[in-house]
Amino acid sequence: MKQPKLPAIYGLMAEFESATELVKATKAAYAAGYRKMDAYSPFPIDEASEALGFHKTRVPLVILVGGLLGGSGMYALEYWINCISFPLNVGGRPWHSWPAFIVPTFEMTVLFGGLAGVFGMFALNGLPMPHHPVFNDDRFSRVTRDRFFLCVEAADPKFDLVGTNEFMQSLEPMSISEVPH
Repeated sequence: MKQPKLPAIYGLMAEFESATELVKATKAAYAAGYRKMDAYSPFPIDEASEALGFHKTRVPLVILVGGLLGGSGMYALEYWINCISFPLNVGGRPWHSWPAFIVPTFEMTVLFGGLAGVFGMFALNGLPMPHHPVFNDDRFSRVTRDRFFLCVEAADPKFDLVGTNEFMQSLEPMSISEVPH
């Protein structure tokens, strides 16, 4: 099977000196039509997340589906065991005694919901990713201390190496660099 051909570069990354400049540049890039981009900073910036257009995540839906599957699966297993496969009449109780099924059903709902949340988060975030292309840029090591970066990915439909570079120059960053794969 052929691997899909990757673009020559991962994207263009602009370096900024302050969080305010990063948020301003992110808003401008979003307004210009760029959607596949990410902002990197030494601390969380809520305004940058909003400017990137982050919306609600799908993890709660994954947790709900996992919980429903776990709970309904456990209830079905208990019903099958007690009513169909091995029915026992103990003390005159009915075979389908649903109050006895509630506690194990609840436990499996919580277990499957939690596991679905963990594995769903990993899958939706594209993890594990031991190496990200932005680590190829030498200046990116300063993101953990005192620099702010905006990376526009080459996979963006609007990305054009020359045009995007000119746009990023208009944002007045400290530097712009190409991020290789």
